[in-house]
Amino acid sequence: MKRTKTALMAGLAAAAMIGGTVAAQAAKPVIALSNAYYGNTWRHQMVQAFEAAAKEAKKDGKISKLIVDNGNGTVNEQISQMGDLILRHVNVIAIDAASDSALNGIIAKACAAGIKVIAFDSIVSAPCAYKLDFDFKRYQAAQAKWIINKLHGKGNVIVVRGVKGSAPDHDMYTAQMGVLKKHPGMKVVATVYGQATGPVAQAAVSNVLPSLPHVDAVLDQGGGDDYGIAQAFEQYGGVYKKHPPIIAGGGSANFIHWWAQMAKKTGYETISMNTTPGIGGAAFWLALDLAHGVSVPHFMTMPVATVTQKNLHQYANLKPGTIVSPTYSAAWVKSHLLNQK
Repeated sequence: MKRTKTALMAGLAAAAMIGGTVAAQAAKPVIALSNAYYGNTWRHQMVQAFEAAAKEAKKDGKISKLIVDNGNGTVNEQISQMGDLILRHVNVIAIDAASDSALNGIIAKACAAGIKVIAFDSIVSAPCAYKLDFDFKRYQAAQAKWIINKLHGKGNVIVVRGVKGSAPDHDMYTAQMGVLKKHPGMKVVATVYGQATGPVAQAAVSNVLPSLPHVDAVLDQGGGDDYGIAQAFEQYGGVYKKHPPIIAGGGSANFIHWWAQMAKKTGYETISMNTTPGIGGAAFWLALDLAHGVSVPHFMTMPVATVTQKNLHQYANLKPGTIVSPTYSAAWVKSHLLNQK
């Protein structure tokens, strides 16, 4: 049965008064994951990484329960899920957010109830939340510069954006546009949304290709969209069959395998840089540290994975349907994140 809005708000108010005490008395913490969007390979792997770390912690008796809420990408659903987690008096909520600001109110209520909140990947601006992020702007700018240099500063570009409304999409798109504006010889001939998903990106690019001049490069955002884009050009055929544009790799195994095959056939070159879905594991260990009162930096940055022509062979056995990503252990978090300033 769904709670009415009035009942939910009343419950949240009560939780704000007693939640801190409840949380403090928990012998073994309850950790929750609020994931706004579950519609692509990257998010699936992220959740799997979070759950794998939680399974290890539970086996060792470090947590009593894990709660995972996956949403449909809307702010309203995530607010409702967060409200329910507050009423259940969880100890820590790790959130991959649908918006960087629209969830600030419900996050403030969680903090007031004594619940620690750590936002990761798609973070929030709520002051009380801890943040674990990627430097989306820096790595997307670096990738765009590599491609532009490969084209000697001249060519037609398709920009494939990511999850609409998310903070990563905004940051990555802003970085790409910032680099392109410095190179007037680069012309954006189409901008579409791929939702960081192969089939969606493939359909979006396929729909615009017939109306475009020759495309020299594609800037995308990862999550599996890269292989979908490659398939769109292969199916379109013509000159693209043997000479596809330089597609920015987003770390998907299928794209990397396609790239390796094209490199053998035609000498195809590109670069792949991606945020790692293994961040889910790192986020869990940080949530557990917060539950145990460990001093955690308020803002932390994760590394990205880079595949180049030189190390492409190292990923020959990467499992199809996955994204390049290491596993982050509790020890790695301690040595690489807890010491950040």
